[in-house]
Amino acid sequence: MSTARSRLSALLTAGVLAFGLGGCAGSTTASGTAQNESSTAAGSSAGHSGTLTVFAAASLKATFTKIASEFEAANPGTRVTLNFAGSSDLATQISQGAPADVFASADTRNMAKLSDAKLIDGTASNFATNVLEIAVPPANPASVSSFADFAKPGIKVAVCAPQVPCGSATEKVEEATGTTLNPVSEESSVMDVLGKVTSGEADAGLVYVTDVKTAGGKVRGIPFSEADQAVNTYPIATVGSSRNKELAKAFIAMVTGSEGRKVLSDAGFGAP
Repeated sequence: MSTARSRLSALLTAGVLAFGLGGCAGSTTASGTAQNESSTAAGSSAGHSGTLTVFAAASLKATFTKIASEFEAANPGTRVTLNFAGSSDLATQISQGAPADVFASADTRNMAKLSDAKLIDGTASNFATNVLEIAVPPANPASVSSFADFAKPGIKVAVCAPQVPCGSATEKVEEATGTTLNPVSEESSVMDVLGKVTSGEADAGLVYVTDVKTAGGKVRGIPFSEADQAVNTYPIATVGSSRNKELAKAFIAMVTGSEGRKVLSDAGFGAP
């Protein structure tokens, strides 16, 4: 009996050891697999790629061109296509089905139109502000020195059309100052207004502070205190029909982050 019990005890001990070793081996394998999967996932999410189409207000041309270049450099394999025009024109294009991933407007009104139509994904983020400034040829032949001068007979003034953000801001200044303008032209974007001034077709134009700065020596800027009556806020958002929303969000993050803020500030834009 003693010998049989000894053999049975030995067999039971061997079985327990075998089960224990088997359990430890299984635990090690599961842990190793989890670590490998984690490493693989981390490697696959290192950066963004793809094509992004950004619709942006004409006054953002210089800054967004630079930000887009920095974004592409930070995300190899990414290509950003930029479409600049008046905010109202861009909003119309998007509402009519034009393919866009990001929309950056020079006012909240045109962004609200798309948001109300359920064409914007989530909530827009305000990222900059801008104010109007008088632009004249470097020699200023008409001797324009104030907003009130725009109402003088013989002064040829170019402004943005009312539906464009800079045009809406112009109307607000007119109302606040009781000044009525008789422009020789109403343009669809601030860049077109600048064109009228640099070509000599207008003695002066109302554009943004940032546009005067971007134009360099082509025009001379004349600040006026009444501009504070119409400060434009710039919002940016992902377009609902975007096929690359993650990339769109990453671009918006750069615009609203420290990198974008520096580019915008250097160009003369104010904080939102």
